[in-house]
Amino acid sequence: MVLLNLILNQIYQRPRLALFCLGIIVLWDLVWRGLALWYSGKNQQKAWFIALLVLNTIGILPIIYLVWFKPNERIRKKLSKNRKK
Repeated sequence: MVLLNLILNQIYQRPRLALFCLGIIVLWDLVWRGLALWYSGKNQQKAWFIALLVLNTIGILPIIYLVWFKPNERIRKKLSKNRKK
């Protein structure tokens, strides 16, 4: 609790530091969210697209999607070949 108070006190006394940290968090989230939205839209995964668009998890949900739930390239190629036949 004491450590948290010290950190919050430093942020209060240095507003530029707070803005800098906020900017880094926003950029982090923007990059991961953009990648995850791109892949979910490209793979026609509507539920993931909506969840990623609505929920604000500071990049955690997009990373989870990209690591575990994004379809792999080989699977996507096989599906596209089967659709063409």
